[in-house]
Amino acid sequence: MPANKPSITAIPAFGDNYIWLLQADGNACAVVDPGDEDPVLEVLEKQGLELRYILLTHHHPDHTGGVRDLLEQYDATVFGPDDERMPFVHRVCREGDRVELTELNSEFDVLEVPAHTRSHIAYHGEGVLFSGDTLFSLGCGRFFEGTAGDMQKSLDKLAALPSATKNYCAHEYTQANCRFALEVEPENPALRARSREIEKLRAAGKITLPTTLGDELAANPFLRTREAPVVAAARRIDPAAMPGTSTMAIIRAWKDRF
Repeated sequence: MPANKPSITAIPAFGDNYIWLLQADGNACAVVDPGDEDPVLEVLEKQGLELRYILLTHHHPDHTGGVRDLLEQYDATVFGPDDERMPFVHRVCREGDRVELTELNSEFDVLEVPAHTRSHIAYHGEGVLFSGDTLFSLGCGRFFEGTAGDMQKSLDKLAALPSATKNYCAHEYTQANCRFALEVEPENPALRARSREIEKLRAAGKITLPTTLGDELAANPFLRTREAPVVAAARRIDPAAMPGTSTMAIIRAWKDRF
């Protein structure tokens, strides 16, 4: 793989979405989950970039709403999951496929990570992960089309990636997620340190992403459903809670009400 990896920057959209922009040498670029075309077009025009690739993780409009208008102005290839609700996808991606962004000297492996939606995928490569709405900083997505078991398997798959992997999720939910995580594990030293860092970043108007998988494994309760303190917290709600999927279901329902 060529040494020059693309730079990755955030294009804010809506209230808390991030559209990720990848660019290398030259003016070719890619975007991940462009829910809104306007901020993307503004950046492309300002920087003189040509959109060549669009990577989609799932069908929700806040991740795909800008695709059609972007395709009207740029000859870009759209990668995305196998889902009839996404007719604008040019190249359907399944588990084990490799997405090659030739003009950016980059490639990513596709991981199927259902639960938030039944066809959700993530892209991993170049030391980074685009996880969409599956793995957030200190959180995970709601189970709109899947189960706690689905999410447990999906997060286990992501947790098995190298701990230095940088996770570029699609929302700035970290501060709220941290407040919940502290309810689950108030004595977790890694989480308490993260909380202080997050407060400083947000007070300065800075984003909290990316984080590393190592950071998440140390502090994200949804990656820690087999850890004794998280299971104990679940048992305060349901004494029958067991490590893994059972705890996942309980703490996600708790988060939904939080």
